[in-house]
Amino acid sequence: METPNTTLDQWRETLEQILQYYANLPYRYGEVITYVVVSRDGNHFMLMDEGWENNKRVHGCIVHAEFRNHKIWIHYDGIEDSITEELVAAGVPKDSIVLAFHPPQVREHTGYAIA
Repeated sequence: METPNTTLDQWRETLEQILQYYANLPYRYGEVITYVVVSRDGNHFMLMDEGWENNKRVHGCIVHAEFRNHKIWIHYDGIEDSITEELVAAGVPKDSIVLAFHPPQVREHTGYAIA
């Protein structure tokens, strides 16, 4: 029998695998590394770029997701096609994903969790 923690652990693993897929894609230009950062408590996941492109510094967050109240909160999603659909395709229910980059009054119209 699955417990809520087992489910969350599976979602953590799924999210990390999705982000690692993007981290493994080669950066198009310059000397830029993309990597996955996971907090020690396993509640924050970030996909980051760091390096140099044509003498210009590249450093920033591509994705930031958090596990909060048994849901995945997507704070920022800079992936062209979004990681949200990938999470759903991997079995995470839409009502367990909060698109936190939308204001609360907009979230109710997204088909995903409000909070």
